[in-house]
Amino acid sequence: MAMKTWLTGLLALALMAPLAQAQDKPAPRAGHTEISWDELVPADWDPLKQFKDMNFGVLSDADPKAAAMLKKMREVWDNAPVNNKMDGRAIRIPGYIVPLEEGKNGMTEFLLVPYFGACIHSPPPPANQIIHVKPKTPTKGFKSMDTVWIDGTLRTLRSDTFMGVSSYRMEAVGVERYVEKPAK
Repeated sequence: MAMKTWLTGLLALALMAPLAQAQDKPAPRAGHTEISWDELVPADWDPLKQFKDMNFGVLSDADPKAAAMLKKMREVWDNAPVNNKMDGRAIRIPGYIVPLEEGKNGMTEFLLVPYFGACIHSPPPPANQIIHVKPKTPTKGFKSMDTVWIDGTLRTLRSDTFMGVSSYRMEAVGVERYVEKPAK
């Protein structure tokens, strides 16, 4: 696959709206506020700022410049700044599960990401778009890339896992299946 195609697809995924807004969703737990993924990113941070002058159309996968550019992108994204206003907030957010630890009692640790395939089929999104989740009690019945709602108190705490770097952590008090509104 040409570098331009691969990178264009990656950037499109990273900037997509997290999940459809039209849905029949359960209400947040008392004291939790529903947020969007955009609220985790500082208003003045542009994830593509350092890459705007690059001409991706001339790079192929075999080009050493492409490998260097991807390495630089990973460094920038793995060190993405957090929105400090989110630290300590009781929130509810939808996302996709990337399992990290699972036992006979259920999943005990996972990453929550804003788009399908993140960390699994493509490089991870910026760290400020990944939440390292440790459910208060193990969750059962979920698998990789299932969509869920999570409720809990968000912390700005960096984690480096084998699936990606996250800037946020949450001990989830609730993990519920994400259900879209039935088509009319």
